Amino acid sequence: MQSTRPYRFSRMATVAVLSLAAMAAGGCTSIRDHRGYLFDAALSDAIQPGIDNRQSVEGTLGQPSFASQYGDPVYYYVSSTTEQRVFGIPQTEEHRVLKVAFDQSGTVTSVTNGGMEDVRKIRPDGDETETMGRDRSFIEDLFGNIGTVGGVGAGGAGGPGPNGS
Repeated sequence: MQSTRPYRFSRMATVAVLSLAAMAAGGCTSIRDHRGYLFDAALSDAIQPGIDNRQSVEGTLGQPSFASQYGDPVYYYVSSTTEQRVFGIPQTEEHRVLKVAFDQSGTVTSVTNGGMEDVRKIRPDGDETETMGRDRSFIEDLFGNIGTVGGVGAGGAGGPGPNGS
């Protein structure tokens, strides 16, 4: 009579090895993350300077990622795709900016595309940010406001209430 035990053991071992291989292969994949506007070339190409206005741009492309606050009105549609390997730092794979500029009457004056070549890397110098004012020690920071909070004229204890009494 033959024993079926070696057959079962090899079948269980095969399943275990395949499971471990699937987990290991899954751990080697990267995570892709897309943020911002989803570009559609046909829609962005449909915007015509001199013809379209703010309402037609919003109707075609939707609300912008952000708009300019100063100067001539400009809508920015920003998209960024990053990829991160397991235990790695995210790396930007693609970065796109669609810039739609308007004149004061709201008519499109230009449509430009930008990418990674327009991104500026800023490296702060050191661990501190310089500020205007004086340098204070830890003790001055800790005890510097004693006597200034709730003093006369600050609306604290001893001063008149909100209705003057």
